Amino acid sequence: MNPVAQTRRVTVQAAVVTGRLGEKAVVKARDWESGWFTGVFVPKDQPRTALTGEQRREYYLEQTLATPGAYTKRMFAAGIDQARGSPSQWQGGFGGYGERFASREGQFISANSLAALGNAALKYEVRYDQCQCSGFLRRTRHAIARNFLTYNASEEHLRPQLGLYGGSFGGGLISTAWKPHPRNAFAEGGRAMLGQAAYGTLLNFFIEFAGDINRKIGAKSREAQVH
Repeated sequence: MNPVAQTRRVTVQAAVVTGRLGEKAVVKARDWESGWFTGVFVPKDQPRTALTGEQRREYYLEQTLATPGAYTKRMFAAGIDQARGSPSQWQGGFGGYGERFASREGQFISANSLAALGNAALKYEVRYDQCQCSGFLRRTRHAIARNFLTYNASEEHLRPQLGLYGGSFGGGLISTAWKPHPRNAFAEGGRAMLGQAAYGTLLNFFIEFAGDINRKIGAKSREAQVH
């Protein structure tokens, strides 16, 4: 083989390898992004199986303490509180942001801990299950419904999300221990439940359509590599 042909062959092989590595990097980045925001869930092509006690402990630690996403969400919420100046008794600047972040984190850990205990006692499912259906409206309805209903130990019968909303209410109550007084504990619990209703629905929607978003990103990345 002459030097020009050999150089061309090596160049083509290098381009193919680089393209494959680039595609793998994009896939990993997408998976990392999905895991960052969503946590654990049951994919649509995977059957639901009852959780063991060990799995419940792992999911609790992962969703509460062991993943960057658990802290990122609280940082974002604290930033909104800072912009709103809530609670008004706390100052602005880094000191005030630190207080608001600590408050959000404390309430989140309290709520998640109570919810985990409640769901374990009731043997309720703690994971979101992607809809085994098609169509935007049907999948959206499924995402909304799963924020208020979950499966019991049979993984067949739906029950109200008592553990989840009980934990949210309890977290709101507990947060009055460190928030500036006077504070209505039941009002704080109610606001926490409303927050769960809104945030939980958005999170479920993201989990439900994350795969579609990833595929579109992957398709665009492949098109970019071709051109």
